[in-house]
Amino acid sequence: MRIAIVHYWLMNMRGGERVLERLCQLLPDADIFTLFYDPERVSPMLRARNIQVSCLNPLKRYYRSLLPAMPFALERFDLRGYDLVVSSESGPAKGVLTSSSTRHVCYCHTPMRYLWDLYPVYQREIVRGKARQIAMGVAANYLRLWDYASAARVDEFVANSANVQQRIWKAYRRESRVVYPPVPVEEFYWRPAEDYYLIVSELAPYKRLDYAVALLSRTGRRLKIVGEGPESRYLRPLAGTNVEFCGRVPDDQLRRLYAGCRALIMPGEEDFGMTAVEAQASGKPVVALGRGGAIESVPAADPMGGTFYEQPDATSLLDAIQRFEMCEGMFKPSAIQAHARRFSSAQFDTRMRAILQDGVKPGLRKVQR
Repeated sequence: MRIAIVHYWLMNMRGGERVLERLCQLLPDADIFTLFYDPERVSPMLRARNIQVSCLNPLKRYYRSLLPAMPFALERFDLRGYDLVVSSESGPAKGVLTSSSTRHVCYCHTPMRYLWDLYPVYQREIVRGKARQIAMGVAANYLRLWDYASAARVDEFVANSANVQQRIWKAYRRESRVVYPPVPVEEFYWRPAEDYYLIVSELAPYKRLDYAVALLSRTGRRLKIVGEGPESRYLRPLAGTNVEFCGRVPDDQLRRLYAGCRALIMPGEEDFGMTAVEAQASGKPVVALGRGGAIESVPAADPMGGTFYEQPDATSLLDAIQRFEMCEGMFKPSAIQAHARRFSSAQFDTRMRAILQDGVKPGLRKVQR
């Protein structure tokens, strides 16, 4: 059985790439197809695989600006002869063309948020400059039509959360099954908190780190930020001396940072929130915007795992931090860690293996009503 995995791009190691690593372990002989690939920025496990890149790869330095050309590049991949194609979707990946005898399963981290759920936010708050906003509006209209049409090329959708399951239905009118992404919870550990909060995130506009950085800088609370991205040049001027940008860090250092923090702060709306699970696997609470995937990954009831707030602004975040600090001693690390085990890699393996080993051919699949 020939198997291909299509991942949107391999330009860093974030949550989607961690899921890809686990899919590679489940499907050890699978070939990988991707739009852009930077070997120096991915793990040795992924570098060891047979990776096929798109015709756009020579322009990978500008990959964030090449979205309108990505459908063309995806459709040029030759997937003839593959019996199973698994697409890992967050940017465009599911739009590949497969033969009628090929089964196509899409593990969807989210429909492209800048075309669907967060499109108004990108247009009004994130894309800077009138000319860029107009250009994005023209391109988004075409891309949204292509994205909706390409959903028909998928035989089965798998959502990474109930939150994304709802987005898939809203964007594509397709049903899906939920399989939470894998987190190696057994690798994380607890130790007494030091005096700092932690953010682990790509430095991207939709992550909404701006108001969190400004607030903690103003209040003097120590903050460590792990991650890189284009928003760095806008965030650093907002930061006081109490805010430390750690950049990309090795896995062992990241685990130490989780173990020693007071709490993880999640200021943006997450699709699921793997970092929240990693923090909880370290026995640490989470202060999170109470929207999206955080509602699933962070328990709101006893045993308490965190503190939610309603609006993505400094006033609401400050209130949540103050509420957390008032009851900080009540959090039970062992109970928080027990909750995190619901999202273990073993759970992911069991559920995804059952889906991938389903032998029903696309042409024989019953239509769900």
